[in-house]
Amino acid sequence: MKKSSFDVSRRIFLGQSTKVSLAVGIGSSVLGSAFLSACAGEKSSEGKEAGKILLSTGFEQMPLAYAFDALEPHIDAMTMEIHYTKHAAAYAKNMAEAASEEGVDVSRPLEEVLMNISQYSTKMRNNGGGHYNHELFWKTMSPNGGGQPGGDLAEAINGAFGSFEEFQKQFEDAAKGRFGSGWGWLVLDKNNLLKIGSTPNQDNPLMDVSDLQGIPLLGIDVWEHAYYLNYQNRRPDYVSAFWNVVNWAEVENRYETLMKG
Repeated sequence: MKKSSFDVSRRIFLGQSTKVSLAVGIGSSVLGSAFLSACAGEKSSEGKEAGKILLSTGFEQMPLAYAFDALEPHIDAMTMEIHYTKHAAAYAKNMAEAASEEGVDVSRPLEEVLMNISQYSTKMRNNGGGHYNHELFWKTMSPNGGGQPGGDLAEAINGAFGSFEEFQKQFEDAAKGRFGSGWGWLVLDKNNLLKIGSTPNQDNPLMDVSDLQGIPLLGIDVWEHAYYLNYQNRRPDYVSAFWNVVNWAEVENRYETLMKG
């Protein structure tokens, strides 16, 4: 029976598969400390509790914050309904089964499992990843989305990529260029720098098996079930339309919460 620990060192965050003890300490990575303590829900201040709510992911599918048709015309109602009630719901169900089979403490954040996913089954990897990815996906879209970020995140994007337009291009290239099914990502890496990349299937940058390492700020689902009813084989059109529904307030909050740590 597997036991997960959220008290991990930077070595876990960087993708090595060996679990480490509390004695090593998460303090070896400022970014890792901020993320893990926020997810774990330290209650030393209101800010920590807010970080827990914002950054941690549970083992149950959360209600969608908007109607299935709320993102039209960019994402159609039927796609949203099938995506949420069938595909994402199946990931949540199968993940719960894997958690029971593998002795996972579901009162803890899912993130602690993902960061040690090499220690778990393929079933947990596929479905735990799928659940996490979709929970983030729903939150980082909004009927009132679109436009550009502001504040510290806007400055960080300009500093990392030169301009918002160049960021969009690189993000789109990563999402469009992912062969087969997967996700495109904007992440914050261990050096507090923004990076863009993609992962296959339902992998994500939290996983210790992922080539792309970082804490997800924004992700786009490029599995065909996310867009095929409306866009058919035109993935580039779907990726371009995504900007109209991005919930930049949520992405900004994630970035600022991590940087405050």
